[in-house]
Amino acid sequence: MDTILWPIKVAIAWVMVYIHKALVAIGLPDGAGIAWVLSIVGLTIVVRLLMMPLFVRQIRAQRGMQLMQPELKALQEKYKGKKDPASRQRLQEEMTALYRKHGTNPMASCLPIIVQMPIFFALLRVLASLQKVADGSYSRGSIGPLTADLAEQVQNSTLLGAPLSSSFMQANGNLTVQIVSVILIVAMSVSQWYTMAQISIKNMPDSSKTDDNPMMRTQKIMTTVMPIVFAITGINFQIGVLIYWLVSNLWTMGQQFYTIHRMPAPGSEAERNYRAKQNAKRAAKGLPSLEEEEAAKRVAEAEAAGRTGGQRVQPVRKNRQKRSLPATVEEAYAAQGSDEGASDDDSRASTTSGSARHGGLTEQEIARRRYERKARARQQAAAKRKAQAKNQRKNR
Repeated sequence: MDTILWPIKVAIAWVMVYIHKALVAIGLPDGAGIAWVLSIVGLTIVVRLLMMPLFVRQIRAQRGMQLMQPELKALQEKYKGKKDPASRQRLQEEMTALYRKHGTNPMASCLPIIVQMPIFFALLRVLASLQKVADGSYSRGSIGPLTADLAEQVQNSTLLGAPLSSSFMQANGNLTVQIVSVILIVAMSVSQWYTMAQISIKNMPDSSKTDDNPMMRTQKIMTTVMPIVFAITGINFQIGVLIYWLVSNLWTMGQQFYTIHRMPAPGSEAERNYRAKQNAKRAAKGLPSLEEEEAAKRVAEAEAAGRTGGQRVQPVRKNRQKRSLPATVEEAYAAQGSDEGASDDDSRASTTSGSARHGGLTEQEIARRRYERKARARQQAAAKRKAQAKNQRKNR
């Protein structure tokens, strides 16, 4: 294990040592102390900053998974009860096409956790090796820049009296270590639960909040099981590892808070709250609501598509019934008179319909003008309120 994780262990040691040097340079005490605790916090921040592209991919994957749930459910209903190889293959192919359509896959949302696991275990191994590095019995002598003197400093550094390299299971009766470990484990589990619960409660589209939705069931199970798993396994982790995981959870919580309030999933409770706040701000400025602006944009796009892509349909003349030749001169004159009258009627009808067609307004134009009138009314009302407020200030 140490051989596989060795490059990551060296990288962790470099980051911790140089963050410690930076903290000492700004005035924190050198040697064993709070600077090494904060170096683990700094290590967590560096790792999470490097993982920002993965976080963006995770958000997109989660959004795609949420939006595709109705289609996925319909696809599963389509092949329900069909267990022959051909049907299973078609189901798999259509599901793959559906994932490709929404630009997501089931594993994309797990990338941050998967990437962090080697770092997590490498940090655990670094802290577990401090004693050997400090007394010179470590097989490699040092872990990168983490020499024997620095390893002894880290080992003697404490959080609320609990050494960073100690754990609940290896407390040897040290009540302080056990209490600090329990506090960190509880904080880590609660932050994990809260972050995952926010996804299923606030940032899940209403169409996906059904008991028969596989994603919703999985989310509920993970929301319940993951904190319990961390609580059970946390008693084996050193204080330094618990600090790393707690800070990482708090970082994730902050990212999730920003995502829910700034980039909510379409159709979710978070999106409705976001739109309500934005509409209130826009109304105070005399601007139309987001819904009205989107409707006007759709109207404008429809008009543009009609002008560029539409093709005028030429009027088609109705086929006239074929008439036999007149037998006499009187019949010829009578037929000519009726044709002239009919042509005059046709021309008048054509003129009337043409003027009505060119003089009227389409539904899109009516909607656009209605939108413009409302926008002007809002702007005038806002200007009036500002003028009244200005006059009131002058009168005071």
